Amino acid sequence: MPKSKSRPPAALTTSEPDPIAPSTDLEEIVSDIGPKVAGLRKAQKLSLQQLATKSDVSAAAIHKIERNGMVPTITTLLKLANALGVPVSYFVQEQELHPEPVHHTPVAERRQVYTPHKGLRLDGVSGSYRQFQAAAAVASMKPGAHSGEKHLRHPGEELVYVLSGAARFTVGGQEFLLTEGDSLHWSGDIPHSWENHGDGKAELMWVVLRGT
Repeated sequence: MPKSKSRPPAALTTSEPDPIAPSTDLEEIVSDIGPKVAGLRKAQKLSLQQLATKSDVSAAAIHKIERNGMVPTITTLLKLANALGVPVSYFVQEQELHPEPVHHTPVAERRQVYTPHKGLRLDGVSGSYRQFQAAAAVASMKPGAHSGEKHLRHPGEELVYVLSGAARFTVGGQEFLLTEGDSLHWSGDIPHSWENHGDGKAELMWVVLRGT
């Protein structure tokens, strides 16, 4: 049984979204920056080190940006844009979506999804949330990771399935300690929160269904 770690209870509610589904197009645009950098670099047959030399941005930083492990500053984005020969607007403009009835995500092409929650890593396994009704990711929670001091509340539904470790969810005042093989499905408009209060990493499959 994981050891409980005390922290102030989440008492208030907020309309902030849970981590899988972007609340605005802005968050999805941020998640697209890394793949755009990687796509241009590979199209120009540049190694990480070659792009680092051209842009004066470290190879380690470029690697993190490409995997959405770091959101670049405007200065860094300007340097990369100049080195890759594109305007900086290329990285932040919305992509025109084409009809995509089927989306395939090979494991080697699984990309990290941007999330503001510290200690939480998300690897997306679904298509664009602007096009499909559901979004899903493999979530990795570090010990101590949590959703914040306020309860979350938003349209739609959520479903989590624990692949390994343990995580605690509070939904509508009810507390659920989920361990490997457990699942929880709830309506997003019910105030809820989550945390990994144990000493080990927790991995979950996390699915969000868009609300109407």
